This record gives sequence, structure tokens and C-alpha cells, in this order.
Amino acid sequence: MRYLLLLPFMFIFLACQDKTRIKGASEMHWDRDMCSRCVMVISDRKNSIQVQDPTSNKVYKFDDIGCMVLWTEESKIKWIDRADIWITDVQTGEWIDARSAFYTSGNVTPMAFGYSAYKSKENIDKNKDISNFSEVYKQIKK
Repeated sequence: MRYLLLLPFMFIFLACQDKTRIKGASEMHWDRDMCSRCVMVISDRKNSIQVQDPTSNKVYKFDDIGCMVLWTEESKIKWIDRADIWITDVQTGEWIDARSAFYTSGNVTPMAFGYSAYKSKENIDKNKDISNFSEVYKQIKK
């Protein structure tokens, strides 16, 4: 009976929950979460990417940056320039801001787009060309 008295308070609590954006990447369920574009299971901990819709706070997960770019284009996503985008550092697997990351091409990635992200330029082989997020986005979009 006393649990029934708590029921209205639970509804009030749920209604008042903070609906603000998540700061940082959301939890990944490796080998269970599926890519929002190609629907393959996300297993590669060093080339995964997440996008958070700024209007709904929904998080979309991808196995390769190429899938993310093609998904935004195919779905005609208008809010991508305002979205939080997180990608894993190819060396550490740490989630980093995709827009401030440094990218190299010609890498082995889950969907063979070949772009991998780095947190720091110093971690990149001196013989590799370095690109930024917008350059990679434009290259994949072609």
C-alpha cells in the first residue's frame, strides 16, 4: 500500500528529469550495438563514431566515419553542424571530439573508408598526410 503512495512522486520525478545534452560519448555496447547506417555490429574499438542529435539528444552509432558521413547525406540530416560528434582515437580507443581530431587515410577500417582519427598530431607517422574533420567529410561525400 505504501508503494502506491510513492507512485505519484515517481511520475513527478520522471517528468522533471534533466533533458540536457550528454557531455561526451555515450556508453558503447561492443559487439551488440549496430551501426545506424549499415546495421553491422560495432566491434572495432578504434574506428567507431557517435553523433548526438542536438534537437532530440538521440545518439547514433557508427562502425566507421564513412558510414556516418553517408548516413547524414542520405538521410538529409540538417543538424549535423550543431551535433556533438565523438570518435575513437585509433591508437588508444579513447573517445575524442571528432571535429578537433586529426585524420589519416589509407588505414584498415571496418567499412574500408580508410580514415582513422588521432587525438594529437604528434602521434601520427611523419610520412602520412594529415586532414581535419571537414576535409575528411568532403572526401567521403564525393
